[in-house]
Amino acid sequence: MKQIRREHHLARTDRADLDSVLDAASVGTLATVVDGQPWAVPMLYARDGDRVILHGSTGAGALRHVAAGAPAAFCVTLLDGIVVADTLFDSTANYRSAVVRGHLTVIDPRDAAYALDLMSDSLIPGRSAEVRSSTKRELAATLAIALPITPEGWTVKVRDAPPATPEDSTTGGWAGVVPLRTVAGDPVPAPWVGEGVEVPKSVHRLVEGS
Repeated sequence: MKQIRREHHLARTDRADLDSVLDAASVGTLATVVDGQPWAVPMLYARDGDRVILHGSTGAGALRHVAAGAPAAFCVTLLDGIVVADTLFDSTANYRSAVVRGHLTVIDPRDAAYALDLMSDSLIPGRSAEVRSSTKRELAATLAIALPITPEGWTVKVRDAPPATPEDSTTGGWAGVVPLRTVAGDPVPAPWVGEGVEVPKSVHRLVEGS
């Protein structure tokens, strides 16, 4: 784990803390430098053991750039609550964040279908078993890449606390935490789905489990 210097008291050092943050989110930001310019893009992902799986179009030049070995960082943040303190200066947020740094590699084409199924099931558990397999054409148009998680290549920060006790306790104003969470709403069928077509089990589980 890479050392955190600012607000180091929020740092988490156990690998389980990293896995917990990565497994709780679905979207992160991949960042690198392309032709001397900063580049960052939000991407869906999945953790597969000691690697982060990402994918995109084979036509994306920046993705080919990182796939060729350019250093990159992948950042994930979960906002868990707004911390309302007695002053604006002390107000903050409860959050979990993780950064994984390293060099991405192209996933072997023979394993690309597995990686894409893993990503789908990470977002909608069980969905890959309900639909057809990816075609050769679809796999050929998709760049599946992996960012290895190395012992020195990650950091995690977590804040999960009420606002600090004010120095002047006579203000009498309210202070506390407003929890935040993301929930799934009722499924909305696509316009071309006919009446009477049932919502698949994976989508039901996704809604019920949120």
